[in-house]
This record gives sequence, C-alpha cells and structure tokens, in this order.
Amino acid sequence: MTDITIATHNGNFHADDVFSVAALKCVIPSFKLVRTRDLEVIGEADIVLDVGGIYDPETGRFDHHQRGGAGERENGIPYSSFGLIWQKYGLEICGGNQDIANSVDSGLVSTIDAVDCGHVEGVSKGISLSQTISMFNPTWQEDSHYDECFDEAVTFASRILARFIASATGGISAKAIVAKAVENAEDPRVIVLEQYTPWKRTVHALSEEALYVVYPSGSGPWRIQTVPMELGSFEDRKSLPTPWAGLSNKELQDVTGIDDAMFCHNGLFIGGAETFESTMKMAAMALQFQAEEA
Repeated sequence: MTDITIATHNGNFHADDVFSVAALKCVIPSFKLVRTRDLEVIGEADIVLDVGGIYDPETGRFDHHQRGGAGERENGIPYSSFGLIWQKYGLEICGGNQDIANSVDSGLVSTIDAVDCGHVEGVSKGISLSQTISMFNPTWQEDSHYDECFDEAVTFASRILARFIASATGGISAKAIVAKAVENAEDPRVIVLEQYTPWKRTVHALSEEALYVVYPSGSGPWRIQTVPMELGSFEDRKSLPTPWAGLSNKELQDVTGIDDAMFCHNGLFIGGAETFESTMKMAAMALQFQAEEA
C-alpha cells in the first residue's frame, strides 16, 4: 500500500493530465490516483494536477486554470499541468541531463501545453497527440468507465514519453559524436562517422564546408551521403557525379572502376560500396568530378 495520493479531475481527460500522471510514474513508482473534483479530497492529496486552482510546486499543486494561469515560456507558450510537472520533475526523469529535459520539453511537452491552452500557433495540422489521447475517452455509445479509460491512456502516454526521452538522449549523444567527427576530419569536405549517427543538424551547425558524409550502414556496407543545402531540403551542397545516377553493382563498378561499388541513387544524394576504403574512393571521385564541373 502506498502513502502518496495524487489527485486530478474526473470525467473527460486530456493529454496534459494523462501525460502528467505518466511523468509522475517515472519518479514515483507507486501511488494512489484519485480522479475527483471534491475539494476536500483534493485538499488532502499529496500532489494535485490540472484541478484545484493552485500552482505551488513546493506543496505539490500543479493547476493552470486559475486566473492569470501559471506562467508561460519565453516563446509565449503557456504552461499546462504537464509543463508544470515537467518543470519540477523533468530533469530528474531525464537522469539529471538538462539538454535532454529541454529537448523533451520542446518536442513533446510544450506542444501538448500549447494545444491544451489554446495557443495553437506553430502546432502542425492533422491528428495531434493531444487528439489521440482524447480518443481514449469513452464515446456516448460506450459503457466504459472514465477511470479505466484514463488508465489505458496513461499506459499509452508512458510509452510515448519513454520514446521521446530515448530519442532526445540519442540526439544529445549524436551531437557530441558528430561534432568530434567534424573536428577530426582530414578533409573538411568529407565527414567520416565510425558508426551511423544522426548527423544533419550538427553538420549544418558546425560546418559550411562539408559536402559528403561517409558512414557504415546498419547491415554492414558503407554509405556516402550528400549534405543538403538546408535541413529538410532536397537540394544538395554538391550532388554525387551525374554519370553514377541510378547505377548499381556491375554497371556502377564499370563506370567508377571500384570493384565493390554497390549503388548510387537516381537522385544522386546517396550511394555506397562494400568497404570503407571503396566508399572513400567514391568520395574522392565525387570531389574531383565537382572540381572539374566547376
């Protein structure tokens, strides 16, 4: 039996209260959850979220519905209960890594806060995560109990939160690895990664000279990929050589003289060979081709 009681409102639930409970599960493995609007019960709870009209993290109160709300971020997005919970517990949930906590806030928490508070500028169109959580509520044709549906939504949200934290952790680790590769590059135009690591954002931030990135694929062979002009752009700083377009295996080997060349995409943004040495030869040939074309 647990000594900690967490209270939130009953009835229809939303992403902010669901994710708040999911977040608290990361730091308080065992607690009693009470969904109510009974002020006496709320007053006796150890932690209260999204109900009660009080924001005071020191006493475990995390509501944002009171007059004036509960503050907002520097970008103007107000805090909902999830954002308030994340302010207090996010760093602990992320193992003390502030960069990871900030990344989860910008990628997940602030979006849910924005939707809940009606601050929809910058929120992408389509079915949002907040709408997905709302669909766990029983419809008028169902006999499902709200509290049971809430528990199902929390289980779902817990997995989403765990994956956001894992993704943010990977992103922070990748940044350091790619930054070191940029710094150590023998030729600043060709960045070599010893293992595949998400690289585009860091390369763009740190290198204006990089044209190609060489890395091993998950299945073993090596890849050479072009650096796009801008993040999300299909235009490259320098494409792979035009004569390679759409060729694979023997056709590409005949054109390049590289006996283990595997392929070059028709879009000239990625190619590869069986070995690192051969892929670096492709990089050297691509640089030479671009120099001759200039």
